[in-house]
Amino acid sequence: MKRNCFKVTYWIVILAALLASFLSASNRTGVLAQKVAQGSSDVFITVTYTEQINVRNGPSTVLYDIIGNMQPGETAQALGVSPGRDWVQIAYPAGPGGVAWVHTSLISISPGNLQIVEPPPTVTPRTTPTIDPTLAAAYVFEPTVTRMPTFTPPSPLEVPEFTALPAENVKNSVPMGAFVVGAGALGILGYLVSLLRRR
Repeated sequence: MKRNCFKVTYWIVILAALLASFLSASNRTGVLAQKVAQGSSDVFITVTYTEQINVRNGPSTVLYDIIGNMQPGETAQALGVSPGRDWVQIAYPAGPGGVAWVHTSLISISPGNLQIVEPPPTVTPRTTPTIDPTLAAAYVFEPTVTRMPTFTPPSPLEVPEFTALPAENVKNSVPMGAFVVGAGALGILGYLVSLLRRR
């Protein structure tokens, strides 16, 4: 009994999932057909990036602001391309004039021809670059009228002097080399004696 109940539940879940996917696909196709019918172009874009993408009011990430975003799988009617063909102008009701721009690396474009559209004029920069007079004054160099210092030679080098040992101490002392040579001679003599004993 439990096994039959599990099978029935399993098939109900699968059928519900198939029906939901069919309805969402037909709804998306209807929306796409409506958008294409509204404009003159039969080319559309689909977001292929895995996360939401930004929609801008011009073809640049630096010069134009973000005016919205699109989700993965979302479609829109393509109206034209930028002169460099790296941005696509799309129909976007929330944008100025009902258009917006998306980057081509984040979307796929259906087959068809798109005309080149000149980008809209850029807005005035938010800040006007000016030079801070206090900062500029710190780098102003005023040449001096006095003469530069001349070379002054260093004082002469002082060499320390050492007193020599008296001659009496030198004659009575044994040089260290004599100890080294004597120890070497004893080692050789011991080696020769050990060789003669082995025979």
